[in-house]
Amino acid sequence: MTNATPTPVIVTGAAGKMGREVIKAVVQADDLRLYAAVDHNPEVFSLDAGELVGLETLNIELTNELEPVLATAAQEKQPCVMVDFTHPSSVYRNIRSAIAYGVFPVIGTTGLSDKQMNDLIEFTEKASMGCLVIPNFSIGMVLLQQAAVQASQYFDHVEIIELHHNQKADAPSGTAVKTAQLLGDLGKTYNPALVAEKEHLAGARGSLGSENIRIHSIRLPGLIAHQEVLFGAPGQLYTLRHDTSDRACYMPGVLLSIRKVTQLQTLIYGLEKIL
Repeated sequence: MTNATPTPVIVTGAAGKMGREVIKAVVQADDLRLYAAVDHNPEVFSLDAGELVGLETLNIELTNELEPVLATAAQEKQPCVMVDFTHPSSVYRNIRSAIAYGVFPVIGTTGLSDKQMNDLIEFTEKASMGCLVIPNFSIGMVLLQQAAVQASQYFDHVEIIELHHNQKADAPSGTAVKTAQLLGDLGKTYNPALVAEKEHLAGARGSLGSENIRIHSIRLPGLIAHQEVLFGAPGQLYTLRHDTSDRACYMPGVLLSIRKVTQLQTLIYGLEKIL
């Protein structure tokens, strides 16, 4: 894909594992250009973004100041996109700031509360600005969720296990919550009780998601991002599983989101909505 005027892209959380992958993907895309790289890690301040990710020098120094970057991006003739892989504690503020400056957010950070999501939907609609909040950019995960929705027609019992690296700040993962929501949206309540359960250790049965679906979270070094959806019925177990072995698998979804978000006028949640 080519574009006479490449879309400028700001990457926040640029020094993180996902941020570095996004920088590489943007630099290698003909229709996009890296506009700025923002991160709060003092060890990378003033480091060139290209050198950070093992590419040639890009003459773009990392900064810890998002507001000035957004202010200058607002002067660009071409609509600018901000890709955010930061932290649940800062992502809400980042989205509000980007929208206020007319910069379109693509959000990979999870952990936004329901109230924050509702506030952002209202804010984007008032501004007629697109925003994409994507709990998982993997095409494979979208296919898993679609398969889970199909399987739910035949199974009344289901639980979700999500496994991530131990540097992930929020639990359960946004992807697991989204999967439970998709199943819950079908108007069916799962896992009818057969006994009166009692937890001898709090949380032993996991967290309770949409329509009585249990979500179990595991955090260990050596993992990246993994999810299982287990359906059970007398005499059988049906398991859907998606495993991530390299963060590069998310980049097609990230690039698609960058290209789509400027065409929207409100907040959209979930990659499946733009495929």
